Amino acid sequence: QMDPNATLLLNDFNTSEKYSELIADCLAAGVPMDVIGIQSHQHQGFWGMEKLQEVLERFEKFGLPMHFTENTFVSGDLMPQHIVDLNDWQVPEWPSTPEGEDRQARDLLTMLDTLFAHPQVEAFTTWDFEDGAWLGAPSGLVHRDGTPKPSYEALKQRVLKDWHTSLTLMTDENGQVSVEGFRGLYSLKCDGMETTFTLNKTDKELTVQLG
Repeated sequence: QMDPNATLLLNDFNTSEKYSELIADCLAAGVPMDVIGIQSHQHQGFWGMEKLQEVLERFEKFGLPMHFTENTFVSGDLMPQHIVDLNDWQVPEWPSTPEGEDRQARDLLTMLDTLFAHPQVEAFTTWDFEDGAWLGAPSGLVHRDGTPKPSYEALKQRVLKDWHTSLTLMTDENGQVSVEGFRGLYSLKCDGMETTFTLNKTDKELTVQLG
C-alpha cells in the first residue's frame, strides 16, 4: 500500500525443493510476487555447473524473473565443508591469496556467464564489494585498501567490454543500417544528429529514425 509500484521479491538462501514448495504455496494463496530472489553465499566453493543448472531449472518453472541477490566467492582459503551455518565459522584472520583470487575471478565469470544467458535472470549482486564486510571473509571485488582484485577486473571486462555494443557502421543506399546488440540504452550519432534508444527484453525489433 505504501508503494504500489514496488518490485516484490520472495528471497532466500535455501535453494532446495522446500523453497520451491513455499513459492508455489504463496502463489496459490494469491501472495503478490514479482521476482524470485536467490542467495548463493559460496564460502565453501563454487556450487558447480550441475547444481547451478539444477537451481535454475527448479525456479524457472514459475515463469517469474529471477534475481540472484547475494552471491559470494571468497578469494582465500575455503570454509570447511562440515560447517552448516556460515555464521559459525569465525576466524581471527581470513586473508586473500593469489591462488584464491584467481579462483574467485574464474568462478565469478563462470556463474555470471551462465546467468546472463538465462532469459529469466534479470539481476546479479556480488557480496561484498570490499573484503571483510561480512564474517571477515575475503569475498570482495577489492581488497580492504580499495585496490582491485582479478575478480573486479574480470567483471569490468564483461560488463563494459564484452557485453557492451559500440559500432561504427555505413548505411546502405536507402540510408538504413541494421544493428544487433545487447539490451540497454544506446546513443546513435550520424552527420551531427544524435538520438537515444533502448533495446529491451520485450521488443524483438526496434526501428529508429534519425533526423
